[in-house]
Amino acid sequence: MRAYELMVIYVPQLDEEALAAQIEKTKDLILGVGGEIEKVDQWGKRRFAYEINDNTEGFYVVIDFKAESGATSEVERILKITDEVVRYLLVRREEE
Repeated sequence: MRAYELMVIYVPQLDEEALAAQIEKTKDLILGVGGEIEKVDQWGKRRFAYEINDNTEGFYVVIDFKAESGATSEVERILKITDEVVRYLLVRREEE
């Protein structure tokens, strides 16, 4: 298993319940491909440096998880087609 870090920016129009539901959906997606979630860090609503898809701010969430190397492509595929996701970045972390 490899360690990964996933940063997701959700649209700012979500209320607290909808945001929690989207985070759970993302966590379930990771668990569904055989991953293990280590930590979920919610940064809250932040302002963008420039406008993205008519949005000037978004909710930042960072998820640290472990998964097999092939599993991440499915996670990225689903995040690309999710309307509530403005941007995401999935990177492999260095092992401690």
